[in-house]
Amino acid sequence: MTEMTPPQINNQKLRIQAWWFTAVLIAVNVGLFGWQILSGVNINDPAPVDAIAWGADFTPLTFLGQPERLFTSMFFHFGLIHLMLNMWALYIFGSVAEQLFGRMYYIGMYVLAGLMGSVLSSYLTIRDGYELLQHFDVKLLPHISAGASGAVMGLGAALTVISLFPPLPRQRFWLDKKSLLMVMAINLVFGFTVAGINNAAHIGGMIMGTLLAAIWFLGEKIQKPALVQISALIIATVLLAAFYFYCTELSTGLDPLWNEILRQNQLS
Repeated sequence: MTEMTPPQINNQKLRIQAWWFTAVLIAVNVGLFGWQILSGVNINDPAPVDAIAWGADFTPLTFLGQPERLFTSMFFHFGLIHLMLNMWALYIFGSVAEQLFGRMYYIGMYVLAGLMGSVLSSYLTIRDGYELLQHFDVKLLPHISAGASGAVMGLGAALTVISLFPPLPRQRFWLDKKSLLMVMAINLVFGFTVAGINNAAHIGGMIMGTLLAAIWFLGEKIQKPALVQISALIIATVLLAAFYFYCTELSTGLDPLWNEILRQNQLS
């Protein structure tokens, strides 16, 4: 994930106690990365087998009994630069989003956006798997996906959506609409044009962030934030679960290919 100039906010000093969960997320990601390096993982270009061992999303494993990879993949990064870019973006977006949306809603948004990015990425891999099945070419490994960018792009999309609406009476931050739109557009362009970027994860995260932000704004407008936020998280979870089970059903026909890929690459 590539980040450009961060969005402008108001001049209010960001106190870390107001966005401590974002700080915890950054610390967890950095700590896990350090642990991986100490265990022998290449700091700039992790081997595929190492990425898989540390929980990256690998569709044959994910849909043959290890769905937890959709979540654990959010905490593995392909090298120091990948980590630094995502953590910088998480600080920029997360420190504002955590205060703007409230901590519990923010946590739900982060997790659901990350999971949505993982599932959409898996869906495209499954779709491409049927083309591989026609040739039964097990030498062409499905992409290995990882990183916090789906969740981070969800936060960026959420802030962008809020910037497009009229400011709320008690809104704490002024969000620069032009900067946010530019940052999100540039990231999408990079995703479509630069090899190695999992743009499906970005788009999946953005879809979830957009949905949750729009519903949050509605709840604030009608002055029923708690009810609307709980409903929004439930609805988003149900939609995500339905999409995941659809992908599971869709991947059933690929089980022979997945098993052969795992056997020949000694990944089972």
